[in-house]
Amino acid sequence: MSQLTVAAKANGSFLLPTLLAINYVKQSLPGTVINVEFEDVESIGSQGAKLELKSDDGKAIYDDDVLQHLENIYAPLQAGDKGKVDEWVKRSTALRPLDFKSLDQPMKELDSHLTLRSCIVGYSLTLADLAVWGTLRGNRIAISAIRKAATNTSRWFSFIEASYPWVNIAVAELSASAQKRKAAASAAGASYNIGLQNVENGVVTRFPPEPSGYLHIGHAKAALLNDYFAHEQNKGTLICRFDDTNPSKENQEFEDAIKHDLSLLGIYPDKTSFSSDYFQEMYEYCIQIIKAGKAYADDTAKEVMQEERFNGIESKRRNESIEDNLARFAEMKTGSEEGQRWCIRAKISIDDLNKALRDPVIYRCNLEPHHRTGTTWKIYPTYDFCVPILDSLEGVTHALRTTEYGDRNAQYVWMQEALGIRKVHIWDFSRVNFIRAVLSKRKLTKLVEEGVVWGWDDPRMPTIRGIRRRGMTVPALREFILKQGPSRNVVNLDWTLFWATNRKYIDPVAPRHTAIDKQDVVRVTVKGIEGVQTADKPKHIKNPELGSKKVIYSPKILLEQVDAVTFQKDEEITLMNWGNAFVRKITSDPMSGGRISSLELELHLAGDVKKTDKKVTWLAEKGQKLVPVELVDFDYIISKDKLEKDEDIHDFLTPKTEFRSEAFADCNVAGLAEGDIIQFERKGYYRLDRPYKEGKPAVFFNIPTGKTG
Repeated sequence: MSQLTVAAKANGSFLLPTLLAINYVKQSLPGTVINVEFEDVESIGSQGAKLELKSDDGKAIYDDDVLQHLENIYAPLQAGDKGKVDEWVKRSTALRPLDFKSLDQPMKELDSHLTLRSCIVGYSLTLADLAVWGTLRGNRIAISAIRKAATNTSRWFSFIEASYPWVNIAVAELSASAQKRKAAASAAGASYNIGLQNVENGVVTRFPPEPSGYLHIGHAKAALLNDYFAHEQNKGTLICRFDDTNPSKENQEFEDAIKHDLSLLGIYPDKTSFSSDYFQEMYEYCIQIIKAGKAYADDTAKEVMQEERFNGIESKRRNESIEDNLARFAEMKTGSEEGQRWCIRAKISIDDLNKALRDPVIYRCNLEPHHRTGTTWKIYPTYDFCVPILDSLEGVTHALRTTEYGDRNAQYVWMQEALGIRKVHIWDFSRVNFIRAVLSKRKLTKLVEEGVVWGWDDPRMPTIRGIRRRGMTVPALREFILKQGPSRNVVNLDWTLFWATNRKYIDPVAPRHTAIDKQDVVRVTVKGIEGVQTADKPKHIKNPELGSKKVIYSPKILLEQVDAVTFQKDEEITLMNWGNAFVRKITSDPMSGGRISSLELELHLAGDVKKTDKKVTWLAEKGQKLVPVELVDFDYIISKDKLEKDEDIHDFLTPKTEFRSEAFADCNVAGLAEGDIIQFERKGYYRLDRPYKEGKPAVFFNIPTGKTG
């Protein structure tokens, strides 16, 4: 598997051609795996390189040689006349300087070459287009000139962007890397000077997810804090260890999903391990602790054991001989009917005020096949036995645990002392809690299994996949979590701040579009325009780099009923992205309570848009193919701010949490891809969940902005 390392602080014009080429290969050859990792540096290693590719054979390739290497091994990059393609790949390097004077001549040559051409070489996309487009897109000076000028180059640039929308994936990846740096820097809003012990000898942290569900926002905090202390603050090591000790709940699907979600968060562990890698070692440690007289076998019924632990009553098996305990553990290992009656308990205390120390179970039987080890084992360690052992064995120096484990910290220390293994420093931090949400994996699983939600990635779910499907961006999520810091203070957070953080990231880059509610739509005749007219307008008036969109003007337009009912005859209004108009005729339907059936407007483009009270969105009915869309909004699943432990979640489910409306959208929406985030003007921000297909409307999910949460 090839690995590309990118110096993310380097000039983007050096980086984007190679990133585009990799994305083109992945688009053309599904299944191709080339890992890309962004480092927060201006150059890599002693070579001072901006790009480093480690090929499958271990060979290191740097900078411009990377693109040539990719061309040599991937057929999609070999299209077109090789001599001409290679010539333009080489000439693209002249477009890298960040000053107008150096760019002037090569830009003129490119513009001349593109006269009457849609592609640089031949009649279809080649590596030449990717190299030149990427170089220009990564050069802030060049891209500014292209966006402003009506040249052959700007025409070609827009053609490539419109015809191959995946080119923006590479741009987004590089941008996300920069946003990640900003988010990390903004973590200064919280204090990370928590006084971790012995950091001068190196820091090794671990994130130990159980592969029995999808990561939620609470897991995100744990993962990001471990990543921060390992990689941002101390340049140490992060281990992702899958705690796969309960085969009844775990499967490969959850494991794969967790790995994927961590990568989405920009978390790349230095090592991935599994508790199941150490089943033999933990089995031997259990024998050791039994032989030391610090653990015993118990066949007390579960309910009775719970009652005895609660009341500080000694188990009748607590003082059995070491030989009997070892024999029963051996019987457990066989998975026999007799063995299944028993468990192993640590012999710590009967009546300690800390109930976590009252002889906890450390081994139990489970005959379910394990998704990694199959039927090899019939006995499995509990989390409380497993974690202190593996933290010690794997070299973890600092175990970051949520405060809910506070009572079990003494148990953690006892295990390491009883086994005579290296001790690990513990730091507690508060878990993330949100109002009107549950983060209990058991309760979330119940919501999925009972069909309350569509699945783990439902946009109403607090899972990483759920909130991303709703429209949360990764940089915003990182910033929000890191700003909470490693504090031990337990608070219930409001969703408004969470989504307000996201709005800062999406507002500057969300293209503006128009949607008109289908219900009771008002047909309007506009006087003062002859026939259908078309203009190119910026997708975002404050961000011309997003490119342009088609705006259609027509004598027949559509308005929303909610706007039309407010108009007065001869009132001057503003048609957004067009100009002012007078309302000359209003036709209403008295049989429907005054619903407006039609309007006549007279254009007054010389009017001052600043002086009108009503600025409305509209769509040309003629001259474009309107896109049917479904706009979906959501409410909280839970109707109460905070559920107590003894409260049944079913008693506090919001009766209706999904709201759908049909609308017409402008023709540009047909070209959007799944996951695109836009703003429908005067409606809000939306993420495209299902792109438009003939006969099926596009489905957009409303993204909260923090005003309502």
